[in-house]
Amino acid sequence: MLSCKEVSLLLSRSRDQRLTWRERLGVRLHLLYCEGCRRLEKQLRFLHAAVRRFVASAGPAADARLSEDARRRIRDALPRD
Repeated sequence: MLSCKEVSLLLSRSRDQRLTWRERLGVRLHLLYCEGCRRLEKQLRFLHAAVRRFVASAGPAADARLSEDARRRIRDALPRD
């Protein structure tokens, strides 16, 4: 059985990529008995829909790319390993 932590990570990841059938099955089984994770899934669906609505209403400005200068500043601000 998957833990709540594992399920929360899988629910989040499922918004960006398709889970394997085993992962989907594990999540579904866990959601049958875990109210907290069902609540998290509902919240993630709401946030995903809200972001999609925002992007759709913002038009072309929402798809703007960073300038090369902004990319450089971000790269310089990140810690180096």
